[in-house]
Amino acid sequence: MTVVDDRAGPALPKLSLRPRLPRSADATTILAFFVALQFILPSRLVMNGLPLSLSAASLVALALGALWACTQMTTTLGAAKGRSPVRTMLFAYCVVLLASYANSAFGYLDSDERSIGDHTMVSVFALIFVGLAVCDGVRSRDRLYFLLHVIVVCCSVVAAIGILQYLFSFDLTPLLRAPGMHFSSFDNSVGSRDGLTRAAGTTANPLEFGVFCAMVLPLAIHTAFRASVRNGRARLWWTCVILIGGGLMFSVSRSAIVGLSAAAIALFIGWSVRRRVWMMVAGVGFLVVIKVLSPGLLHTFRSLFQNADQDTSVQWRTHDYATAKELISQHLWLGRGTGTWYAPKHEVFDNQYLLTLVDSGVLGLVTFVGIFLAGVYAAVKVRVLWSSTPSGGSTASLDRDLALSLIASLLVIFPTFATFDFAAFPDVSATAFLLAGMSGALLRVVRAEMAGEPKDPYAIV
Repeated sequence: MTVVDDRAGPALPKLSLRPRLPRSADATTILAFFVALQFILPSRLVMNGLPLSLSAASLVALALGALWACTQMTTTLGAAKGRSPVRTMLFAYCVVLLASYANSAFGYLDSDERSIGDHTMVSVFALIFVGLAVCDGVRSRDRLYFLLHVIVVCCSVVAAIGILQYLFSFDLTPLLRAPGMHFSSFDNSVGSRDGLTRAAGTTANPLEFGVFCAMVLPLAIHTAFRASVRNGRARLWWTCVILIGGGLMFSVSRSAIVGLSAAAIALFIGWSVRRRVWMMVAGVGFLVVIKVLSPGLLHTFRSLFQNADQDTSVQWRTHDYATAKELISQHLWLGRGTGTWYAPKHEVFDNQYLLTLVDSGVLGLVTFVGIFLAGVYAAVKVRVLWSSTPSGGSTASLDRDLALSLIASLLVIFPTFATFDFAAFPDVSATAFLLAGMSGALLRVVRAEMAGEPKDPYAIV
């Protein structure tokens, strides 16, 4: 509509009386800062001058927890209120952790075990705060995609560093020490297997690097397909997919392939036939490139699975069942205390299910795994809601695809829990809580949209 004034000459656009608010920082902005610090800075970097060896990302996460608590006391700061399956399980896990900590405090623990337990509690609560901040603080689809893009780009940077380590034996991580920080150890995270370098990127271990790439790869593929549909820099996002896929292969990790297989099953079930064929062709082409770049890599992966029953790493993962059974029977429900069973003082449990049972008991395992099951449930719920609403159009299609990608990424967690002590590695742990929170945030956005709720005037969109 225009306003016509014969004395003024040409018609002028009608001006809106509603003021436009400038975009300012919100929870998603701080979460993006957390992601950049967590993934790009080497895992062994910790802050100077702190009694606990905490990373810069952990400090940001703790600050997010304080901000989340403040927002729950008001109705004017844009944070979501009300039930969410992810939020409920995060709260249940908090209760069990505090009960386990109190239970261990009544018994005797060596001073070193108590110190490690205190540090672990702080680190775990920092991740819980991240999950809550995503679930309750990311209030719009645009902000959710902003966080998703940051995760994919940062993972691509980590993968690129890993590719440099593998192909050129150049490790960039010593040059990434930020001011006010120091390396907690000087161990080289880059490893070797069957004469091949095992890249680690900025993560603590090649195994963690591979699983980390497997968790983010479905999100990267979704982002690339979405950009292709919207003509939004698709080449950039497909480059990220290639980098992350290359990083996964160059980790030379059997756990990464196991996790990727779980994700691939979910994606192939949910994808259209056309997309399945397209991705299979692209996958074959990718493997050809890998064969050219590293002729022995595919043979090494084949040997890892063919000779798994003779592999010392597999035998090591299964030799500790008797010890675990005895410890679990001593503290069945609440465990001996989170983080109090640690290497090298105690026997290593390369199995997160067993380690959680020892540390936090049956209740700890149920609530810990329940967080990621709740994330899967929230993403499945999004797909069900949009399937029952045929008028959703392109928004519904993209939401269903994003939900499928979140499901695939979360499914990487469950089999890899059985192959290594997952929670001891900061990057994959942070990614797991981010994924669960994103599923909860997506479900909130879709439910609010379907209910016709007015857009929160205090939420930055």
